[in-house]
Amino acid sequence: MIQIYTDGAYNPVPGQGGWGAVVVEGKQKQVFSGTVKKTTSNRMEITAALEGILKTKPGTEVVIYTDSQYLFGCMASGWQRRANRDLWQQLDGAANQRKVRWEWVEQGARNAFHREAHDLANSLASQGEGLKPALKTGKGAAKGLTHIDAAGRPRMVDISGKPDTEREAVAKGVVRMQPSTLARLKKAPMAKGDVLAVAQLAGIMAAKQTPNLIPLCHPILIGDIKVEFSLDEAKSAVEITTMVKSVGKTGVEMEALTATAVTALTIYDMCKAVDRSIRMENIRLVKKSGGKSGTINLE
Repeated sequence: MIQIYTDGAYNPVPGQGGWGAVVVEGKQKQVFSGTVKKTTSNRMEITAALEGILKTKPGTEVVIYTDSQYLFGCMASGWQRRANRDLWQQLDGAANQRKVRWEWVEQGARNAFHREAHDLANSLASQGEGLKPALKTGKGAAKGLTHIDAAGRPRMVDISGKPDTEREAVAKGVVRMQPSTLARLKKAPMAKGDVLAVAQLAGIMAAKQTPNLIPLCHPILIGDIKVEFSLDEAKSAVEITTMVKSVGKTGVEMEALTATAVTALTIYDMCKAVDRSIRMENIRLVKKSGGKSGTINLE
């Protein structure tokens, strides 16, 4: 069962609407949002539900949580639809391809996911289009782009006022190769040496060098780095899992991702002489914890 928490808002000052949808499946959370000019709050409520549903596969079971009586009434209680027929047609089409249940939520009874959708919709509705309204405030970076200052220039985020917390990030990646290459990697060192041992060391070194490679990353004191491998003979692949821990004011996602990428590159470099078809794929963050956002599991 996939849970979708939606909200929409309209701010007449910039003349813009915003919508947010938080899609939760098990321990995985995805957040989607957008803005629309010359709209209404009702259209934004419909759009949030539509966009959330479209992020799921046809045939799946979905429950939509909304605090909009208008949206809930029209979708679950047979209210007449005198306006917004274009959006209703799209929403009906998307809902008919899935098993959708609608749940109305009192505004004071929103949970954390629903509050996130609500805050996102209202924030976007108040920003104006793109970066321009945010830059006019003169109060720092455009909302959502923390590495851009008020003049539109790149900047390092000021974290000096943030408290130290335990931080952890886990990233994964896949290196695919010919079955014969994987078999050779398992049995004996390549011409350049022990592939996995060298790649593991390269990943550890890369994590520590992240601020020297990514311009706006902060130098941090890393407490622990682990680079582990899983050999998948069925898919003829090496799966890399990197975990980085620290106690500090900023996260270690970039360190984990950088370590995973360099580990994959090292495997490629050491094996390319016998296999030119090697592919590095699906390098991604799978978990982060610590700081204001808490724990986020992405798969």
